[in-house]
Amino acid sequence: MLRVLLVTDTDKPIGDLREALARLGYEMLPDPATPQDLHRVVEHARPDVIIIDTESPSRDTLEQLAVMNATAPRPVVMFSNDANQQLIRAAVHAGVTAYLVEGLAGERIAPILEVALARFAQETQLRERLTQAENELAERKLIDRAKRLLMERQKMTEPDAYAALRKHAMNRSVKLAEAARQIVDAGGSKE
Repeated sequence: MLRVLLVTDTDKPIGDLREALARLGYEMLPDPATPQDLHRVVEHARPDVIIIDTESPSRDTLEQLAVMNATAPRPVVMFSNDANQQLIRAAVHAGVTAYLVEGLAGERIAPILEVALARFAQETQLRERLTQAENELAERKLIDRAKRLLMERQKMTEPDAYAALRKHAMNRSVKLAEAARQIVDAGGSKE
């Protein structure tokens, strides 16, 4: 059962939306949040998905979303009356997964949430793969730097420098990248 946080910056009643979501089997967090409370409520209540109802997302709302997205990302569905393309792009950049212009029809909410959840999962997987690739590249650069230091300071060939680096890692029971970091930190001195 997905836990849903409703966020609103309008005076319109959202009871109908709350009831429609509850009928569909979603667990509703007790009180709607304001955009200003978003980060705090997300950290405390840990919802699975966030639905924002707004006439037009303010800069403050988008900033709060960006902060939340950086520290505790969640799928975010935003219902707005504002179809401004720049605003939609800014909302997506801040972390909105699905931006819908038109009313909150209860019968439409389930498929919209499913699409938002699927898209969020895909984006999360892509972010994880990017982070992994960046880490692997950084490790490769560190290993190459350590080899260069050994080659320059110890007058080694590249295969000999790599063998020395591997030996250093095995002797200390650390990964090759950690051994490279130790060699770089030590200025390239040999064991």
